[in-house]
Amino acid sequence: MQQQYGKLFLIPVPLGENAAQTIPNYVTEIIRQLDYFIVERAKTARFFIKAAEHPRPLPELEMVELSEHTKESEYRQFLAPATQGRNIGLMSEAGCPGVADPGAVVVELAHRQGIQVVPLVGPSSILLALMGSGMNGQKFSFQGYLSAKKENLGQQLKRLEQLAQKENCTQIFIEAPYRNQQIVEAALKNLAPQTRLCIAVDLTLPTEFIQTRKIEEWKRNPPLDLHKRPAIFLLG
Repeated sequence: MQQQYGKLFLIPVPLGENAAQTIPNYVTEIIRQLDYFIVERAKTARFFIKAAEHPRPLPELEMVELSEHTKESEYRQFLAPATQGRNIGLMSEAGCPGVADPGAVVVELAHRQGIQVVPLVGPSSILLALMGSGMNGQKFSFQGYLSAKKENLGQQLKRLEQLAQKENCTQIFIEAPYRNQQIVEAALKNLAPQTRLCIAVDLTLPTEFIQTRKIEEWKRNPPLDLHKRPAIFLLG
């Protein structure tokens, strides 16, 4: 008789420290039942699992790390326990695994191997920013990271501005926290005065800031220091 496969649970992780309350109780209960995890960053995962009050000591839990450099052969090894009947938890460093996250490759491979994928409810900075922006939530596009080169960034922003206006499609993008100010400066320099820009920072945290303004308004009243604060940007 063929052994029944385990499931791959996609476990959302809080968007910052001291935000464990954003994770539903049923997700916490599932975490407590698992003993094998595929994670983007082990340190973050251990902190979260400990906050979830897992009944077993952390050293007894099995944990493997993945990144954009992980090879497919390694992904297959990561999923091997599921083919032996064990359930697996997949965690991003923050937010929902598989969305702007290397875990998407694990999910795709699980489908190919016939492993049931179970996405769980939790915080997504992309959706929270869209919800709070007041921009078009019927048609939107996530662009990921823009160019780190200043000479290319202005052109990219203008292209997204054109897409947002021509298609009435909200354009969403992110940046490494230490380059947030570079994004804002490029937007104020290159975008039209009437274009709307939403800046969503520290989502779900006590320092949360979400504001949508026209470029001309941002120029008159620029945002406070965004350096090293997780942010989502939207154009519409």
